Amino acid sequence: MKLIKYENNPILKPNKNNSWENLVVLNPAVIYDEDTKEFKMIYRAAGNDAEHFIYLGLATSKDGFNFTRCFDSPVLAPTPNNADSGCCEDPRLFKLGSYYYLTYASRTFPPGQYWREDKKYFGFKPEYGPTFLINNNSVTHLAVSRDLINWKKLGRISDSRLDDRDDIIFFDHVGNRFCKLSRPMEWCGEGYPCKTPSIWISYSNDLMEWGKPILLYTGSKDWESIKVGASTNVIDTKYGYLITYHGVSSIDNQYRVGAFIVDHNNPNKIIAITKNPILWCEHDYELQGFYDGCVFPCSLVVKDNTMYWYYGTADKFVCVATCCYDEFIEHLMKGNL
Repeated sequence: MKLIKYENNPILKPNKNNSWENLVVLNPAVIYDEDTKEFKMIYRAAGNDAEHFIYLGLATSKDGFNFTRCFDSPVLAPTPNNADSGCCEDPRLFKLGSYYYLTYASRTFPPGQYWREDKKYFGFKPEYGPTFLINNNSVTHLAVSRDLINWKKLGRISDSRLDDRDDIIFFDHVGNRFCKLSRPMEWCGEGYPCKTPSIWISYSNDLMEWGKPILLYTGSKDWESIKVGASTNVIDTKYGYLITYHGVSSIDNQYRVGAFIVDHNNPNKIIAITKNPILWCEHDYELQGFYDGCVFPCSLVVKDNTMYWYYGTADKFVCVATCCYDEFIEHLMKGNL
């Protein structure tokens, strides 16, 4: 079974009229609003500035394919002289009750145009102090909103000593607790149960303070041999929680996407997993950009038995692919993917 990529991809491109998004738009978080009957997208964006400050914008769609920007300014931006003053990027979104929660990766200083050989460093390095400050590592922050426009930043939810940008939260209805998927880059090799950066799971009662992480999944195939990380929001299926992930291959350094389902009664237990990638680079808009050969999903929407996979490509555009929800889940559970 193969995901069907939309024939008119990319669905969102840089906007030359806005300086904060005239270079790249990518890695979108999308949710379907039953009240307004709209797909609502929070997308990562940056302009052509040397510092490469990164922002989050908002766009909406009636059909899931044709999106219209809502504003000429970001809905979430780096806060000057703050821990996230370099960037707000790679959003993941879920709704609980009447509130939306958003995780986003941040840095103390902007990353610079990281694809350039002559990339500059924008910041300072004290002799002593926080690891994320000295190394300008990615850490994960949490924000909350009722309308996806006005956001309250709640602060950091990942360990400040780790480079950890792929944090995704879901609510475990059976255990009545929050679950967090994370990918600390340093937790691998000697002394760890995994050789390469992998997906860990931890639990919380309040979204901010988390228990000791447990290794959930580590790469075992050629296409995920460099690292794996959780990708999209988690979907609660009749069999268990559907988790998607990206893998990076040591053969070609390209990103590919897989999925697995964890047990409702024990989210630490994987009960089904894809054997092969379900999304990979094929087209020029995926193969050529600021990171050649990258497909990076950040959201899944299930509506009318269709799965909408929203993903960034080559660190430059936003795209979408679709498939039948019931068919995908059954194939996955039967080991046919």
